[in-house]
Amino acid sequence: PNLFPYAAVAQPFPDPAAMRPPVPGQWPPIDPPAIPPGMSHSKTTPMAPPAKARGLEEGAEAEAGLTDKQRKRKALMPFVIISLSYLLFTITDGSVRMIVLLHAYNLRFTAMEVAIMFCLYETAGVFTNLLAGVAGAKWGIRFTLLFGLSFQFVGLGMLFGWNPSWTKGQGIIYVTVAQMFSGVSKDLTKLGGKTVTKLVTPEEKQGQLFKLVSWITGFKNSLKGVGYFIGAACMSAPLPGLGGYYLALGVNVFLIACAIPWAATGLSNDLGTAKSKNATLTEALFSGNHNLNFLSLARLFLFASRDLWFEVPLPFYLRAPSCEVIGRECQLMGDGEMGCPWGGTECVEGLCQNINTGGGCGGLGLGRVLVGTFLALYIIIYGQMQAAVPWLVLKPLKQSPPNKWVEIVWGLLNSIPTGVLFVVVLFSTPFIQSYFSEKLATMIAGIVIFALIFAINSSIHSYLVVRYADGNKVAQSVGFYYMSNAIGRLMGTLVSGALYSSLGWDDYHNSLIGNNVNVGIAWCFFAGTLSSVLAMLITFFIRDNDAGLMCGPMTCVSSSEEHGKAGKDAEGGEE
Repeated sequence: PNLFPYAAVAQPFPDPAAMRPPVPGQWPPIDPPAIPPGMSHSKTTPMAPPAKARGLEEGAEAEAGLTDKQRKRKALMPFVIISLSYLLFTITDGSVRMIVLLHAYNLRFTAMEVAIMFCLYETAGVFTNLLAGVAGAKWGIRFTLLFGLSFQFVGLGMLFGWNPSWTKGQGIIYVTVAQMFSGVSKDLTKLGGKTVTKLVTPEEKQGQLFKLVSWITGFKNSLKGVGYFIGAACMSAPLPGLGGYYLALGVNVFLIACAIPWAATGLSNDLGTAKSKNATLTEALFSGNHNLNFLSLARLFLFASRDLWFEVPLPFYLRAPSCEVIGRECQLMGDGEMGCPWGGTECVEGLCQNINTGGGCGGLGLGRVLVGTFLALYIIIYGQMQAAVPWLVLKPLKQSPPNKWVEIVWGLLNSIPTGVLFVVVLFSTPFIQSYFSEKLATMIAGIVIFALIFAINSSIHSYLVVRYADGNKVAQSVGFYYMSNAIGRLMGTLVSGALYSSLGWDDYHNSLIGNNVNVGIAWCFFAGTLSSVLAMLITFFIRDNDAGLMCGPMTCVSSSEEHGKAGKDAEGGEE
């Protein structure tokens, strides 16, 4: 990409052969050409260069006066500005998700109802990623970034108006629309964060590109984890009424207000635009890039493998109380009032009852801050692992920069933790008898292992999409890819809500105490396992075979030259 769009502009003359060479720096030439017979002087006298041409020449002279260090700093400025805006937004993205989850749980919404609230958030991502890719290719990253940040203001403003006295149906519709604006915002903003890495990295430095993509992706996810904690902590603030809820929303409004000035003043309008021709919606929807198409399909099932249990079932499971504590007598609390010491319960007529029977029982019964902390630590570990993947994992294994074979190996490993959790949660004694310490330790161990492996897969995918993307239509290519990502998240969110809410009902687990959430989340883990396997199988169809696969000192897959050069494969060349 031409990050320094300054070049000498040659001006055509009516008869170049008749002209004497102009003196360098002179405009017009000292001796203009003779007037050809039959033509007036006005048609042949060279005109002064246009203002734009003079500006480009002046820019080229100014560029020539910069030191190498100043040129590098100027070239990286778009990366710095977009990254800062993107990372500040990411905090609010995690925080808003936590605010909606915890507030909806306290208002007694079921997991399926909460999943519906998020359906337009994910559906908007499907269309936004597609249209944002086209918009970015036509109007630049600055356009999509500013619109994305502005839509987050709209989504936050609507959440201020969420009235607890509304019926469930009214609340679901209202919050779903509010989350739609946040979903559009997320994907418009993410386009800039993912695209700018390609724009500041030379084609020949693929290893550097992998590190850059891994760093920004990992740091982004770590800050999203911080957002989860901020949202939960603000929600738990000891303020009267809904004070904690409004405090949490206000903090997020402030963060977005801090992000906008960077993008508004520090980016050029043509950054990220297509250089050859404008992208069309048809081109974006029906990509001719073979590798990008199959990578996008694999991405769909990769992210579904996580969201089939993480986005809605896991927070509900962490919050759901143990079935055994429901019906116990209330106890005298530290503030002198009668209450229940177990998370997810409330004192009603002297007995501890489930705050949300629609959320089930049999979970860990953690408080709101602990739920936020648990999810935040998962995302922070996941994010830090993403940032460290190039040199901590893949480089020692001689798998950096990665190709399709590297992703196939790690994609298969991605299915193991959730498969083990499915068996343990559904059939082991600690979960059947509700031994709190053993259940907590098992969930932490399984989820942390999954986070580490999933981070490696996500990092590899984030690199491969910018590697396979067409260089002059990177915004369009990244938008198409993340459209598939959003479809996977949507599928995972809705299916997980249905599984978690509909399974685990019996004579004991009824509408008075809620369903057995161990059954629900176990089958969510199983669905995630199947999704991981599908993502791995789809990756086989990518044409990226030349480098083979190294497993440290051993060669696991021999390199192949039958499909031509790797660069041609990466661009999805014709067979």
